Amino acid sequence: MDLAYLRRLIKLVDESGVVELELEEEGTKIRITKAKQNSSPSAIAAHAPTAETVHLIPVSAPSPLSAEPSLPAVVEPVAAHHEVRSPIVGTFYRAPSPDAEPYVQVGQTVQRGQVLCIVEAMKLMNEIESDVSGRIVKILVENAQPVEYNQVLFLIETV
Repeated sequence: MDLAYLRRLIKLVDESGVVELELEEEGTKIRITKAKQNSSPSAIAAHAPTAETVHLIPVSAPSPLSAEPSLPAVVEPVAAHHEVRSPIVGTFYRAPSPDAEPYVQVGQTVQRGQVLCIVEAMKLMNEIESDVSGRIVKILVENAQPVEYNQVLFLIETV
């Protein structure tokens, strides 16, 4: 199980109105449930307000309704990287032309306003700029691949 992927799922649940998310992947079911909030100060101090409960259930296991309940693991939120998302649907290009060097590489430091890539839509080349300064941690799309609106393209560790 990819820990970074699990962290992104937890962040998605934490930042949205979703109370519970359940999915099955590679023979494992994942259920992420937001922790219930109590109004007492001691309960708030004991549990971080953004903590979620995560259950990893092997697919071959009996249904959770028929099995004895296990103690859920509380996952502490981790510092997330800044996500640069595609503002449009189109085709992702890492360089201005096929024979040119890519705009950025993993590990490279970028400045706010620096061009990171191009997303082509309807024969228009749209330069996507960084909205923060930091270091490129991950490039999540392969060159010349289609991207959706709001799809995460880059992860940047902010400075």
